[in-house]
Amino acid sequence: MADIARKASAQWSGDLMKGSGTVSTESGTVKDAPYSFKTRFESGTGTNPEELLAAAHAGCFTMQLSAMMAGDGHAPQDVQTSATCEMVRAGAGFKISTMRLRVTGKVEGIDQAGFEDYVSRAAELCPLSGIMKGNVEIVHEATLL
Repeated sequence: MADIARKASAQWSGDLMKGSGTVSTESGTVKDAPYSFKTRFESGTGTNPEELLAAAHAGCFTMQLSAMMAGDGHAPQDVQTSATCEMVRAGAGFKISTMRLRVTGKVEGIDQAGFEDYVSRAAELCPLSGIMKGNVEIVHEATLL
């Protein structure tokens, strides 16, 4: 039995190229967000699975990093993470190849090397990093402000 379970849903109508759909989360924070071939492979208005994965990874990673630093007595004043989910062609389809995490932080009591160490360890311990491990390269860049 799971300790925590979160739900999301997707709906799709039509074929791949001309069809469209929506995604929603159980909390209602994301509700009927449109997605389509254009939003995924071109530049249409709406979202896509890779953008949502990048957002989820940025959020999970930032919480993990903040918890680790605060646990060691370095409560962060501000931590911001941007995540870029990259896909490459793989055979007849695509594969998520890389997740790039760009992290900036304002944290008292640590230096740049210490911040980089926390970022590196958080990238290993974050639950979403864990599901990508061995399948997606996770690259991180850390800047202490």
